[in-house]
Amino acid sequence: MILFKPFKSTYLFLFLFLNFQLISCAQKPPENNKNDPKKSAIIKTGAERTRLYLNLLRGKNVAIVANQTSIIEKTKKKKTFVSLIDSLLSLGIKIKKVFAPEHGFRGKADAGETIKDGFDTKTGLPIISLYGKNKKPSAEQLKNIDVVVFDIQDVGARFYTYISSLHYVMEACAEVGIPVIILDRPNPNGHYIDGPVLELQHKSFVGMHKVPVVYGMTIGEYGKMINGEKWLKKGIHCNLTVIPLENYNHKTDYSLPVKPSPNLPNDKSINLYPSLCFFEGTNVSAGRGTEMQFQIYGSPFLAKSEFTFIPKQNEGSKYPKYKNNLCFGENLQSTKNLNRLNLNWLLKAYEQNSSDEFFNSFFTKLAGTTKLQEQIEGGLSEEQITKTWKEDLKAFEKTRNKYLIYK
Repeated sequence: MILFKPFKSTYLFLFLFLNFQLISCAQKPPENNKNDPKKSAIIKTGAERTRLYLNLLRGKNVAIVANQTSIIEKTKKKKTFVSLIDSLLSLGIKIKKVFAPEHGFRGKADAGETIKDGFDTKTGLPIISLYGKNKKPSAEQLKNIDVVVFDIQDVGARFYTYISSLHYVMEACAEVGIPVIILDRPNPNGHYIDGPVLELQHKSFVGMHKVPVVYGMTIGEYGKMINGEKWLKKGIHCNLTVIPLENYNHKTDYSLPVKPSPNLPNDKSINLYPSLCFFEGTNVSAGRGTEMQFQIYGSPFLAKSEFTFIPKQNEGSKYPKYKNNLCFGENLQSTKNLNRLNLNWLLKAYEQNSSDEFFNSFFTKLAGTTKLQEQIEGGLSEEQITKTWKEDLKAFEKTRNKYLIYK
């Protein structure tokens, strides 16, 4: 019995060891996940990589271009966030003012609504609007500022006005010799490029540069392109620093932690936005005044359908198209995520439309060309239309590649 006890203990040890190995093997992730871009490590935004830019701000008078998306993750388990401005103030950074883009500093204003200057109730900082008459900071507004930080979440569509605000901020700072720091953020539509390239005779605040509707770049990469292609007035150069993302490439899935604007409430709306925003230039609603913005479309002038909705005044839209009127259309919430622009919904709505006027003058600004409206009115199919973009997209891709930080 004395000899048997050590043997029994050894046998028990081996049994437990082998079982532990089997359990460990069963829990081991597949090898092919290592190289899967959608299974990558947690993304760190530029704003969260404070060690890379704090020394560029210490002891300086700082202005920040920011809105509700300018946040830093505070705790990972509970997914809580803190405002970049609150974080920097707590670290002793001297923030003197905040510039607010379309939708305002808190991101609650309607699309196109004039944003007024004011003060932040929490910090007391002056808020200067960059949407309305004043789209470009004046030399007076930049007086005594040493550096401007730009930290706004983009969604990768040419007509989303934050890249236009970036242009004017870079231009204003270049004119008075103030450096700009972009804290980069992922582009949720950064995995493809598509659409007609803007023709400069149709330049506006919803399209300032010769880029396609979907350009596949982060806002930091886009800032580098603005500089490199000499798109600022008189070709002036902005002293630009981009604080890059960590663990990101253009194929990485990214779910935005907060709404980038009132009418983009979730990932689906952001994915469909580049395709459905064309409806803003027609007599069809893209769902403003509902809780399914940019996930549905409809109009009183479309053929009767099972799916209907009635736009009402809500936080995202005080005066929605067809307010309190029954709209017939289509619910796209269950569609697969897009890797290209979808024109079929636009073409279908045009064919069904019973009104004499489908397009309005805003459509050309959104498309960046008169050709798209002419092609639709001429009865071209989606395939025929998209073929006409190919050469311009190839040329843009060569330009784009020069400025990519992430592959």
